[in-house]
Amino acid sequence: MDGFGTIRLDHRTIKRFRRFSKKITKSYSETWELVMDFFEWHGILPSSKFPKRVDEDGEKTRKRINALIAIVRDIEKTQTLPTNEMLLALFGQHKIVKKSRQPIREEKKFKKLTKEEWNELKGMIPKERFDRLKERHKIEKQEVLQFLLKVKWVKPRFGSPYWKIDTNATELAAIKNKMQRD
Repeated sequence: MDGFGTIRLDHRTIKRFRRFSKKITKSYSETWELVMDFFEWHGILPSSKFPKRVDEDGEKTRKRINALIAIVRDIEKTQTLPTNEMLLALFGQHKIVKKSRQPIREEKKFKKLTKEEWNELKGMIPKERFDRLKERHKIEKQEVLQFLLKVKWVKPRFGSPYWKIDTNATELAAIKNKMQRD
């Protein structure tokens, strides 16, 4: 025997196969081998619809590509960008380094004034001095109130009414001296 066998096929199918075989190879056996290899390699069954299977393969491919894109983005965020920023900072090109190199400007304590502005401010006093004067005024006001609580209006039975101070001479002299110093 020469190793060939026969298969019964419809005449229309045989004519169609012969035309197809002439396009691909010279022998019918090689054509059958190539067709069967194609179906086995791609996992396609002749009974299944071909376009549906191609779409499924395309969907799998898209999912794989999207997964690869996600992996590359993650690598870029966690490894590439921080390394790049460290190198930029090392060479002084990073925005943080550029900001820190700018000189710090301090506000001037003294402001140059024109003659008109100086004349307007002539009667004013600094805030610190004003606060001290305000505190001193508060203390003196308390002292005066304490002193006034010691003053009483007296109406004698005989003679005209008068004010009486319940204090000793040294305390009154101390208050007088304090008021005269300021």
